[in-house]
Amino acid sequence: MSTYGVGSRSHGRRKVLAIVLAGGEGKRLMPLTADRAKPAVPFAGIYRLIDFALSNVVNAGYLKIVVLTQYKSHSLDRHVTTTWRMSNLLGNYVAPVPAQQRVGKHWYLGSADAIFQSLNLLKDDKPDIVVVVGADHVYRMDFAQMVTQHIDSGAACTVAAIRQPISLADQFGVIDVDPADPAKIREFLEKPTDPVGLPDNPEEVLASMGNYVFDADALIEAVTDDAVMSGSKHDMGGDIVPAFVNRSDAGVYDFRDNEVPGATDRDRGYWRDVGTLSSYYAAHMDTVAPLPVFNLYNFSWPIYTSYGPQPPAKLVRGEHGVLPIAEDAVMSPGVVVTGGQVYRSVLSPSVYVDSKAEVSDSVLLNDVHVGRGAVVRRAIVDKNVVIPAGARVGVDPEEDLARGFVVEDGLTIIGKDQAFPG
Repeated sequence: MSTYGVGSRSHGRRKVLAIVLAGGEGKRLMPLTADRAKPAVPFAGIYRLIDFALSNVVNAGYLKIVVLTQYKSHSLDRHVTTTWRMSNLLGNYVAPVPAQQRVGKHWYLGSADAIFQSLNLLKDDKPDIVVVVGADHVYRMDFAQMVTQHIDSGAACTVAAIRQPISLADQFGVIDVDPADPAKIREFLEKPTDPVGLPDNPEEVLASMGNYVFDADALIEAVTDDAVMSGSKHDMGGDIVPAFVNRSDAGVYDFRDNEVPGATDRDRGYWRDVGTLSSYYAAHMDTVAPLPVFNLYNFSWPIYTSYGPQPPAKLVRGEHGVLPIAEDAVMSPGVVVTGGQVYRSVLSPSVYVDSKAEVSDSVLLNDVHVGRGAVVRRAIVDKNVVIPAGARVGVDPEEDLARGFVVEDGLTIIGKDQAFPG
């Protein structure tokens, strides 16, 4: 892999720096974000959400990466530091950078301000191109292809976008393209109620994915100007991109055109914003089907992570020889199912399911213990929770609420280390 990136080889040695915006608080994912930053939330058993962004950047060939962190970042910083190690000999790195108050006694005011307060990183590395990505989406994407289009277009800013039904336009930041030049952004619309469909498909719009490519000097100028602009929210999508659009210097990259090695017809173009508990749960369910909507087993474009020295998963007979059952389940290393039943669920490392227990349509994070004969349905259970023998979770919403659990969109959520009432 080249530090300068696969996509830039035909354009000379363009030096690329990747910035991962990982300071998100993730209020809508509470209680999963009560003790961790949103990008550090576990996903699909062995991963953290940030692993998807970092894997996409690394697989694209960009090996100089800074991760801007802020909110409850300890577990995120620890994961990045212990997992994402590059070759110092070749000058490559993945470096977590916490908010440093370099320009005043305040924390990041927005994603654009995070970059402005970290301009020393750009001045030290002197990149030609800056790839800016969010840290809390589940997807595969080859950013080198986006960088190639960016350079070819001559635009100073390029925004990655995914096609969505026009009926859902009021849920997204929508990119209105120039009909004469569909790769050029005419206007950036925030949750429009009367959008215009795409020239090649009037029933679709382009929604921003929160991923960008910039000419480095243009990005530096833009966030510097924005820092002193009265009324700005200092947001990349809300302030910086519209500034480029207003001077006709912004292009759009259609995610549909991205070809990732190993993708199948079923999971090609998959992208999920897991910013709510229901979308987080739905994305997990996308991984458990026999022909998954999101395929974790694409070895041509791996998702990298580290989960420690775990033994293999194990299914064994339980009390009185009761057979274990596991159907349409993701079973992480360290999982032990002893005569229990698991259906359409994701079990993270070191989860234990005891004899005659039933887990269905659920997501169990690390070190959850499901006691003998317990029932867990449509639940998200965070780390270290012990569900007593015979207990029921997700069966009676009123019962779950009375215990102090969160019940939302038909799901029951138990927080990290939360005690199960007697």
